[in-house]
Order: sequence, then structure tokens, then C-alpha cells
Amino acid sequence: MEPISTALAGFALFKSAVDGIKSVIGTANDVSEIAGHIDNLFEGEKQVQQKRNKKSGVGVGDQFGIKSVAQEIIDAKLAKEQMQEIASMVDMRFGHGTWASIVAERAKRIQEAKEAAAVAKREAAKKQKELEENIKTAVLIFGVIIVAVGLFVILMISVARAMGL
Repeated sequence: MEPISTALAGFALFKSAVDGIKSVIGTANDVSEIAGHIDNLFEGEKQVQQKRNKKSGVGVGDQFGIKSVAQEIIDAKLAKEQMQEIASMVDMRFGHGTWASIVAERAKRIQEAKEAAAVAKREAAKKQKELEENIKTAVLIFGVIIVAVGLFVILMISVARAMGL
């Protein structure tokens, strides 16, 4: 998907999530009933922010145009306003601090995922290095065996010639 259509999809996803939350917040018995909308809200907001922060994917003329700049700023401000509105609605429906807890738990899980990815990357690099070392050792051993066999064959040929065979 190209950056402009991605951003449009991001804001549309965000708006759809806001509308979805607003439509079911009054009848929801717990946060899990609106969790899918909250996931879409965060994903849409992320896409809006990425569009605003990403300049390299847009043509040089377009990224500095008034329309582009204005749209990015307005979308980001609308997203921020609607995010604050949703935060208030969730806190009013499920108790003060619920939204802050959701945001904190999400940030914690994102951090844990990043740390797990870093650990996995380090483990993969360690295994790759061990594999390279094992290959080097195997090649060295194979080389020594080939040289030893070669020297043995030369020695046997020399002994056979010396004995007149």
C-alpha cells in the first residue's frame, strides 16, 4: 500500500474505531466488549502519526504543499482530540484510571515485545556465530585429515619405492 493511501486508511480506521466505541460504550459490560475497537483505535492513531512523521515516501513537491501539511496537522489534532474523548468515555463508563491502565499495559506489552525481539536477535546472532565456528573447525579438521592422508600416501609410496616395489 502506498503511503498516502495508508494514511487515509489509518485515519479512516481511527474514525471507524471511534464511532464503534461511541456506539457500544453505553451498553458494554466490560472493556473486553470494546477491545477490538480500541485495538483499531490505536492502530489507526499509529498510522496517522506515521504518515505525519514519514516524509520520504511522499513526492518532494507534495510533502511541503499547504494541503499536505494542513491535512497532516489537522488529522493529528483530530486524532488527539478524539483519543482524549474516548479516554474520558472509557473512564466514565468503567471507572477513573481505566484508560490510563489500558495505555500503560499496552506500552508495557510493546516494550516486552521489543525486548523479546532483541533477545531473539541476539540468540540468532549467537547461534550464527557458533555455526560459523563449527564450520571453521570442521573445515580445519577435514584439512588436517586430508594433509595427514596425503602425507601417509606419500610416505607409503616412498617406502614402496625404497623397497623396490
